[in-house]
Amino acid sequence: MCITVGMHIHVIPNRASRPAVLLRESYREGNRVRKRTLANLSSLPMDQVEAIRLILKGERLVSSEALFEVSGSSLHGHVHATRLAMKRLDFEALIASRPSRERDLVMAMVAARILEPQSKLATTRWWHTTTLAEDLHVADADEEELYAAMDWLLDRQNKIEKKLAARHIDENSLVLYDLSSSYFEGTCCPLAALGHNRDGKKGTLQVNYGLLTNSGGCPVSVSVYSGDTGDPKTVLPQIRKVRDEFGIKRVVLVGDRGMIGQKLIDDLRGQESIDWITALKTGQIRALMDQGAIPMSLFDERNLVELTSEEYPGERLVVCRNPLMAERRARTRQSLLEATVKELQKVQRMVSNGKLKGEGVIGVRVGRVVNKYKVAKLFRLEIGEKRFAFQTIEESIASEAALDGLYVIRTSLPQTRLDAADTVRSYKLLSNVERAFRCLKTMDLKVRPIHHHLGNRVRAHIFLCMLAYYVEWHMLAAWRELLFSDEDQQAKRTRDPVAPAERSDRALQKVRTHKVDDGTDVESFRTLLESLSTIVRNVCRRKQASNDEASFTVTTTPNAKQQRALDLIQGIKV
Repeated sequence: MCITVGMHIHVIPNRASRPAVLLRESYREGNRVRKRTLANLSSLPMDQVEAIRLILKGERLVSSEALFEVSGSSLHGHVHATRLAMKRLDFEALIASRPSRERDLVMAMVAARILEPQSKLATTRWWHTTTLAEDLHVADADEEELYAAMDWLLDRQNKIEKKLAARHIDENSLVLYDLSSSYFEGTCCPLAALGHNRDGKKGTLQVNYGLLTNSGGCPVSVSVYSGDTGDPKTVLPQIRKVRDEFGIKRVVLVGDRGMIGQKLIDDLRGQESIDWITALKTGQIRALMDQGAIPMSLFDERNLVELTSEEYPGERLVVCRNPLMAERRARTRQSLLEATVKELQKVQRMVSNGKLKGEGVIGVRVGRVVNKYKVAKLFRLEIGEKRFAFQTIEESIASEAALDGLYVIRTSLPQTRLDAADTVRSYKLLSNVERAFRCLKTMDLKVRPIHHHLGNRVRAHIFLCMLAYYVEWHMLAAWRELLFSDEDQQAKRTRDPVAPAERSDRALQKVRTHKVDDGTDVESFRTLLESLSTIVRNVCRRKQASNDEASFTVTTTPNAKQQRALDLIQGIKV
C-alpha cells in the first residue's frame, strides 16, 4: 500500500542550459520513501515556480496589488547623486555657516540648475516631480521667494568666493581668467549693451562676465560687466580681487593675447609680485620674424625654442611650431584663395559683359568678395570705370606662410619658477576655462538667454550658475571612468606641450567601442543623470487603510552601474 507524504519542487542544475524544474511527490511504500515526477515545470518563469513552492508549503498567496497601493512616485536618483556631491563638498557651509530658509532655497536652485535648468517659475513646477523640494523643505516656495533668495545670495558672494579661493588657490597657484558674454531677451537691463558677441547673435544686447579658476578649471569667482566692456579693462579688477580680497599676495595670471595685451602689461610692470603668461599677437610675431629674431632653422630638430628680445624686456618668449597646424593652416589659406579667385573671376566676367559699370559699383562688389574670405591683403586689385583686374601678392602669401603653425608664449616668470615646456602647458590650461564657458552656456547649465531686468538679478543668476558649475565640475571629475572623459589626467603634465594632444589608449577604446570595462554603455554627463533619475521613491500604503494610518516609502534598488556612479560621488574630496 502507498501512502502519500507530500509534494515538492525539485531544481536540478544543468551546466549547458537553465536548470530542470520538476514537481515531485514523495510517498511511502512499506518502510521505504520513494519519489515520482508529476510534472516538468522547466518552462515556467522562476517567479511562478516560487509561487507554486509557497502554495505547496501551505501559504496563502495574495497579490501585492490587493494589499498595497502606490500613492505617489518621485524621481530620486539624480537628485540623490547631486545632493551627495554637495554634501561631500560641504556646500551648505560654503553658502552660509548657519541654517536658514534662504540657504535651503539656494541649495535647491543650484541642484535644479544642474538637473533641469529652467526659469525660476518653471523650476518651482518641476522640482515637485522629484524628491528635491521635499528633501530640502522648499516644496511651498514660489518664484518670488526664489528671487528674494537670489538677492540674499548676491549679498554673500564675496564671502563665498573667499571660501572658494581658500580651498583652491594659494601663493604658488596659477590663476586662469577669461571673459565671455551671453545675450539678453529684452532691452530693460542696465547691464545690457551691444558688444563683441561671442554667441553669434549679432545685433542683440548682451552682458559680459569674467570667470576666475584655478589651473584645473575649478571656478573660484565670477564678475559681471556691461556688454560693451572690453576684455583688458576687466583684468586689473580681478588682480585686485585676488590680492586684496582673497589675500593671495603673489599672483600668476594666465590669459589669452586679447586679454593680456601690451598696454595692460605696461600697467602691471609697476606692481609688485604680479606675473603673467599670455601670447603674442600675429603682428608682434611678424615683427620678430622681420627682425630675424626667430630663425626658422631652429625648428629643424625641435618644436620649441626659448629666447629673449629687447622689445619685451624682463620677459621670456617661448616660440612653438606645430607642423600639423602649419599644414592645416596652409590648406585652409589655399582653399580660401581659390574660392576668392573663383568669385573675382565671376566679377571680371560681369565687368567684361557690361553688367557692372562704374568704379564705385565695381569696388563695392569686389570688396564684398575679398572680405567674405578675409584675404583682401593677399590680392592686388585694379579697378576702373569699365575694367577690373586682380592678381595674388606672392610676397604677402609667403609672409603669411612663414607664420603657419607658429605661436609665441610670453611670460614674466623666471626659468627657475617655470621652464619653457611648463610655460606652454600653463598657457594651454586656458582650455579649462573655455570648457567651463561651454558648460555654462549650453545644455548643461543654460546661463543664456538671460531674462532678468535688474542688474543685481543678472549678477545673482550668473553667480548661481557658477556655483552649479562648481558642483558639476567635481561630479564630472568623479565620473571620468563612466564618461567619454580621459582618465589619464597625469599625462597632461608631462606630454609634449606643442605636439597635438593624444588621448590615452583607454579613452580611445571607449570612443571606439562606446563601452566601459564592464560592457555597459559609455555615458555623457546628461545621460548618466537621466539613468540615475530612474531610481524613484515610491510612497506606499495599505489598501483600504484609514486616513491616519502611516504610509511608507520604497526606493528603487540601484543597478550595478547606478551604484557605481553613487560610489564614485562618495569619493569626492574638497
